Amino acid sequence: MTTASLTRERGHVPFAIVNCTLFALFALVCGYPFYYLIINSISANDLSALGDIRWLPRGLHLDNYGQVLDLQGLPQAALVSFARTVIGTAATVLASAYLGFMFTQPRLWKRSFWYRAVVITMYFNAGLIPVFIIMKTLGLTNSFWVYILPLVVQPFNIILVKTFVEAMPRELQEAAEMDGAGILSVFFRIYLPNMTPILATVAIFSAVTQWNSFQDTLLYITDQSLYTLQFLLYMYINQADSLAQAAQQSGGDLSGIASAATSQTATSIRTTVAVVVVLPILFVYPLFQRYFVKGIMLGAVKG
Repeated sequence: MTTASLTRERGHVPFAIVNCTLFALFALVCGYPFYYLIINSISANDLSALGDIRWLPRGLHLDNYGQVLDLQGLPQAALVSFARTVIGTAATVLASAYLGFMFTQPRLWKRSFWYRAVVITMYFNAGLIPVFIIMKTLGLTNSFWVYILPLVVQPFNIILVKTFVEAMPRELQEAAEMDGAGILSVFFRIYLPNMTPILATVAIFSAVTQWNSFQDTLLYITDQSLYTLQFLLYMYINQADSLAQAAQQSGGDLSGIASAATSQTATSIRTTVAVVVVLPILFVYPLFQRYFVKGIMLGAVKG
């Protein structure tokens, strides 16, 4: 190894140290809020209420989770959230894949017009009241499908898929068409199997949106059997102070909704509920992580 190479190698060491240190600090800043929620949810409730739990849990117990999981209506709400996440994600991924593919086809009638009509909805919308009137007119209020249909067509996802498809060799489609394949055969047999990276990216975006959404329940749903987990737990977070106070006054003799507040504080309720909401969706990322970076890069940059 030459002197110049050794000098360059030595010069890289300080950069690597600084780089690793900065990324470690950044990871700590991003991860600490989740860690803080977890240690406060499993620590003694009186200590967490005083703000004494910062780095290490104290007075370990899991009673908070048992009490939160016993909330009335929680299993049904969890089922609704799970169903909307799975069905909504599958519908969004399929629609994004098909529309993104079709917008690359020169033979599509008025292709530029339809593409612009979809993209413009990213910047303009009718507003809350007109959208509510549309949902009510279509019979989607107090319906499970209000969680699915409005989110099927997502312009940002379509743009990602379209850009990804444009980067794929055009010869694949030409060869298939020479063998007699129609447009649907080309899509399902040629392009769709090769879209895994970008579709994994779209799936992550859609699953996170579906799982975390609660505003649509607030606006369109009054039937308690259609409440989502996030909306139900959002209600408990807002009621944490009153629930904790009621639990203390009654000595824990509560029924129904207030039973989860027995021997708890507002802080313990909020932290436990937040962990229950966040943890399930965190398992989505490891499943698609190896595709995510490749998909977002190829889908965002043409060529």
